[in-house]
Amino acid sequence: MLDRFKRRINYLRISVTDRCNLRCRYCMPENDPCLLRHEDILTFEEIQQVVAVSVSLGINKVRLTGGEPLVRRDIVDLVAMIAAVPGINDLAMTTNATLLSRFAGPLKHAGLQRINISLDTLDPEKFRHITRGGEIQKVHDGIAAAKAAGLHPIKVNCVVKKGAEKKDADQVAGYCRANGLEVRFIQEMDLEKGDFGIVEGGTGGDCRSCNRLRLTSDGKVKPCLFSDLGYDIREMGIQQALEKAVGNKPEKGSVNQQNLFHNIGG
Repeated sequence: MLDRFKRRINYLRISVTDRCNLRCRYCMPENDPCLLRHEDILTFEEIQQVVAVSVSLGINKVRLTGGEPLVRRDIVDLVAMIAAVPGINDLAMTTNATLLSRFAGPLKHAGLQRINISLDTLDPEKFRHITRGGEIQKVHDGIAAAKAAGLHPIKVNCVVKKGAEKKDADQVAGYCRANGLEVRFIQEMDLEKGDFGIVEGGTGGDCRSCNRLRLTSDGKVKPCLFSDLGYDIREMGIQQALEKAVGNKPEKGSVNQQNLFHNIGG
């Protein structure tokens, strides 16, 4: 698929849930967020159908996100269902890794190829503060399990405020070098203000070469993270929603005042 600006769209990011077992300060509201009803969340069968139609239109790369995808019940089954769709040659997941020690092996067996792990600091107390209660040892355990399972590459997403020169980012970079991991530095974003930047060590944030669509957990196809546009697969049908999203994909991101990171996926 080509959009109006001749960008080839071949990447679909799927938010499988708006729920998470952490409450990161830049992602989740401090108080209980307004979560979707169970019946509004896409079923596994609906997600697989979206993937199948997407492949027929040119998508060959899929990433599962959340919220936290590993809190979605039977997530391994969904991975297997997506992996079974002919034409998907890159199947990945972004996770906070606190549950990964349990799931890494089954995910690899089901067809997951690689994984991105969120880690903003190596300081246990600072990690607990950022995540509002998370235990960093669980992330280390998850990384070890992912390596043992053969998920490769393992990329670490490190959110920074003012670039990769910060002390925490330097320590995370050193940890990644010592453990055979790839590190990516992501500027802390603000959806409502339209604040974002190009990912250091990755391709995100560069609107000129953006190749992605997003599917929210309640079935909206969004052409851009920093846009309020969204097309409902249940109301419009899958193919029409996808084609509308591609046809109306903006040249560059602006603002998003209808979503938070936990319900759209970063």
